[in-house]
Amino acid sequence: MNIIDSSAWLEYFSDGPNAESFSIPINDENALIVPVITVYEVFKVVLRESTENDALQAIAAMQKGRVIELTQSLAIEASKLSLHQSLPMADSIILATAKKHDCTIWTQDADFKDIKGVNYFAKKNK
Repeated sequence: MNIIDSSAWLEYFSDGPNAESFSIPINDENALIVPVITVYEVFKVVLRESTENDALQAIAAMQKGRVIELTQSLAIEASKLSLHQSLPMADSIILATAKKHDCTIWTQDADFKDIKGVNYFAKKNK
């Protein structure tokens, strides 16, 4: 199972230098888990930088995977991870979701760089 972090989705949608690194897990829809926080983050960035139609198309692509809602138990686990690993809120929710669903996280977010179960790709300039 795979989780694509918001930074990786945005890289893929913009066809950035690391886009190819994320294409295989993104296209493996049967193994794709999508934390709802990534829907929020991706929609917000695409809407800010483009149009609402483009943002909706991005979300439609993300919904080909299994979207995981934020539950109370997941929020509590994310809070613990945030404190223990000094992660921001969204990253801790993504990590908690990955742990619950036994997923590999695919990202270019340096906050995840040294965490077990993460495929980290350093961000490249275009």
